[in-house]
Formats: sequence, C-alpha cells, structure tokens
Amino acid sequence: MTAGSDADREKTVAEFGEAVNMTAGDLEKWLGTDESKSVGRSLGDGESVGHASGRRIVDLLRTKKADLDDDDIAHMRKVVGYVHRHIAQRPAGDATRTKWRYSLMNWGHDPEN
Repeated sequence: MTAGSDADREKTVAEFGEAVNMTAGDLEKWLGTDESKSVGRSLGDGESVGHASGRRIVDLLRTKKADLDDDDIAHMRKVVGYVHRHIAQRPAGDATRTKWRYSLMNWGHDPEN
C-alpha cells in the first residue's frame, strides 16, 4: 500500500499530530491501567484493537518523521479516522469516566486535554 504523495504524507502527519494529543509517555502509562484494558473489541488474544493501536502510536510518536514508512502513514490515517468518528459520538453529560473516553485514550486522544 502506498502512502501517497509527499503532500499527502505531510497532511497525514499533521492530522495525526492534531488527533493524538497525548505524549508517548502519557499514553504508555495509560495503556498500563485497568481502565485502558477494560474497553474495546478484542483481537482474540485478550488485547483490544484500540490497545494494540495505542502501543503502535507510542512507537510512532517516538519515530522521526523522516523514518516513517508507508505502513506507519497508513496507521496514522487509521488513527485520525477513528478519533474523528469517535469524537462525533460523544455521550451526553460528564464523559470523564466513560468507556467512550477510555477508548479514545487508547487511540492517543484524551478529550479532557
């Protein structure tokens, strides 16, 4: 799968930077919590899709832009799409301790930031 033109890659990296508002360290710490592990669709091995994505996002945040490959860019697009779709589904009321927020945080976005 090709990641597109240089302009497409730059746009994806910028959108990823806007969608992911947690640092690598904060996300890594979050992924170790029971709340993080309690949400999401399982991959069959006990880990959810979002939790696995969060581990990949930690790696992406620690990767130099010049070292990003096409698979990295494709995952960044997936993250941006997920975050945008999930934000649109915000529940009414206080969402601080909700599965909705926990799922978003697994994907690197804390709506409380």
